[in-house]
Amino acid sequence: MEPKKNPKADLTRNSSLYFAIGLFAVMAITYGALEWKTFEDNNEYDISMNVEDDLDEEVPMTEQLKTPPPPPPPAAPEIIEVVEDEEEVEETVIESTESNEEEEVMEVEDVEVEEIDEDLDVPFAVIENVPVFPGCENESNKRACFNKMMQKHISKNFRYPEIAQEMGVQGRVSVMFTIQKDGSIGNVRMRGPDKNLEKEAARIIGKLPRMTPGKQRGRAVRVPFSIPITFKLQ
Repeated sequence: MEPKKNPKADLTRNSSLYFAIGLFAVMAITYGALEWKTFEDNNEYDISMNVEDDLDEEVPMTEQLKTPPPPPPPAAPEIIEVVEDEEEVEETVIESTESNEEEEVMEVEDVEVEEIDEDLDVPFAVIENVPVFPGCENESNKRACFNKMMQKHISKNFRYPEIAQEMGVQGRVSVMFTIQKDGSIGNVRMRGPDKNLEKEAARIIGKLPRMTPGKQRGRAVRVPFSIPITFKLQ
């Protein structure tokens, strides 16, 4: 059986050439379509409107303020009136304090000096005449007698507070008082470990009798005195 196809009619013989020509034609048409530009007939378009402003914010316009000129200085008065001072001022005459030969000079002996009664506090250890405790009037050493009678008075009137005994409180109370110029006892102060002991010490000192006041240079003065009172449990 003979073939019916003509060998000279082979369509695939130049297919690669035809494909290349067609691809080139398609690419040329596509490029031409992309690069095609059209323009309007009116050429009065302002190119400056296409300039983009890089500033996003609007810059406010500043207005220059003109400062008003300062007011002119007040005009000087044309006529200056001179006012006369009619009031008379008395002059102060300063008298000299210097003495002359005609003046009499007062002698020092003729000047009376008033003694000032000073309210002094003289300690018991340095006073000239110590306060006299009742019963020590005839003693030669009134200072030693005073101390002896003070110890006797404390021992006689001593009483241990019951509440302090129950609490087991003991210690030394320092008592300070002043023998006034009239011989009475005043300005009593205490310092101790317990209020009950201080109260008992104040009671003992409050029972002191009136004394003969101490004297310094022949005048009665106040005499501070201090003594310890010991509270000790047996």
